[in-house]
Amino acid sequence: MKLSSSVLQNNQAIPGDYAFCIEDSQQHAILGSNKNPPFEWSQLPTGTKSLVLICHDPDVPTRPDDVNKEGRVVPADLPRTNFYHWILIDLPLQPARIETGEFSNEVTPGGKPGPDGPRGTRQGINSYRDWFEGDSEMEGDYFGYDGPCPPWNDSLLHHYVFTLYALDVERCPVEDGITAADVLEAIDGHILDQATLMGTYSLNPDVRA
Repeated sequence: MKLSSSVLQNNQAIPGDYAFCIEDSQQHAILGSNKNPPFEWSQLPTGTKSLVLICHDPDVPTRPDDVNKEGRVVPADLPRTNFYHWILIDLPLQPARIETGEFSNEVTPGGKPGPDGPRGTRQGINSYRDWFEGDSEMEGDYFGYDGPCPPWNDSLLHHYVFTLYALDVERCPVEDGITAADVLEAIDGHILDQATLMGTYSLNPDVRA
């Protein structure tokens, strides 16, 4: 089973077009184009009936003390946790690709609607719901893809892992209010194979992929 992209290479920098935030010399970071990257897949195992695509960043700080604060740096040795950027389920096998911007082509304050997505898919709520909780301008349920926006003062390079799962069921056995935890629990025992592609991203000019 293979997962590939015309714009992402393993362990290489993700272009800014696919990020929630991009670097800015005056404000540190500004909103980006937030397009979903394109993907193609092949060599699916026999018996595959649907696909699930999940993107997560395992490098998110567990404490906000220093995050995005002038004169401070988020230390690289701070314990880290997962931040989910995309939960896409019920993805049909054909066409064997996702187009650039097909599922996201801008930042949507308050989050894109869901869970219903293009091609009969469903999309889960990503971790931006938690990140923007209490922000009157941005809070809401963030369905679908929202790209990288690591702290602009983080001394650690962030990694974004796109994992494609081949399932033996046509519909992912999880109902609405979908989160990554819900999906990962529901597909346990239904995974025939999986493939990953990992990109990197940073908003810190002192940290480069």
